[in-house]
Amino acid sequence: MPSIVLAGGGTAGHTSPLIATADALRRIDPTIEIVALGTERGLETKVVPEAGYRLELIPPVPLPRKPTPALFAVPGKMLSSVSAARKVLDDAKADVLVGFGGYVSTPAYVAAWRRKTPIVVHEGNAVPGIANKFAARYCTDTVITSFPGTDLPHAQYVGLPIRRAISTMDRATLRAEARQFFGLDPDAPTLFVTGGSQGARQLNEAFAGAAADLQAAGIQVLHAIGPKNSLEVEQTGPLPYRVLSYVDRMDYAYAAADLVVCRSGSNTVTEVSGVGLPAIYVPLPHGNGEQRLNAKPVVDVGGGLLVDNSAVTPDWVRATVPQLLHDRERLTAMSTAAQGVIRTDADERLARLILDVVRSAS
Repeated sequence: MPSIVLAGGGTAGHTSPLIATADALRRIDPTIEIVALGTERGLETKVVPEAGYRLELIPPVPLPRKPTPALFAVPGKMLSSVSAARKVLDDAKADVLVGFGGYVSTPAYVAAWRRKTPIVVHEGNAVPGIANKFAARYCTDTVITSFPGTDLPHAQYVGLPIRRAISTMDRATLRAEARQFFGLDPDAPTLFVTGGSQGARQLNEAFAGAAADLQAAGIQVLHAIGPKNSLEVEQTGPLPYRVLSYVDRMDYAYAAADLVVCRSGSNTVTEVSGVGLPAIYVPLPHGNGEQRLNAKPVVDVGGGLLVDNSAVTPDWVRATVPQLLHDRERLTAMSTAAQGVIRTDADERLARLILDVVRSAS
């Protein structure tokens, strides 16, 4: 039976496609041995075991983006992490390593290259990260991207693996059940606000500041603020303003909503556009600009709007969101435009490609 090691961690942007790919591999062949590789710093310590997969941890090796004293400690830390990754690959008798980027991937790529284990790189963002740039240039020619036009050697556009509960859902069919699940009115215009797995302070403060105006405009809100954040919102009308630390059932959240305001990480853009949910994307204001580029294909066809983080204030919410939520014709047009822009079958496509690499190597 094939033995496959999947390396990726830190945020949902790395762990979600890893788990979706693991699920697809298991659907194709339940006998496949799957080991996930991560570090103790990331979301993987929670979500990978919960998904039913074995997780092995190696020491993290953050790469400073600018010259600092921390740079001098990198070589020693990298050697230790490569050695730990090699041990995992050896113990698993790995036939292939699949890397999704993040701190854990660079030592895993080096260990697999030294071991002569085939490597598959999956890049989640429109702008590639350091680890995947390195591997695509020096370690492998099997390089998969989530968006067309990503600048990497040997790049093949396959898409971003997402959960089957999302990729196969029908929003309209699930809407009544989803609204009941969250205690929402079955018929009122519904807004979903989310800053991703960690939340977003700018979004939290802006929408909390305009909460009374949204309720006065006949809009109910489902607001995921992030597990480390707190937010007090006064209920001023008959329609609810639901504040949640974290949403476990994103399929229900998407089904309940008529419009979402969100960041534009690759996972979010793929899921939101894939289910045809009209979106206002607010890219992270830092990083290398990948979130703006992630959303661009959907925004270009009219499936979403793109708004700078600094522009999202209570006044902006009052002036923009109620008008859009009450414009049913425009929301329908946005929903139709969003669907089909980005592939939603990448889990199956990537899984079969990985198995082709295993067969070719053997």
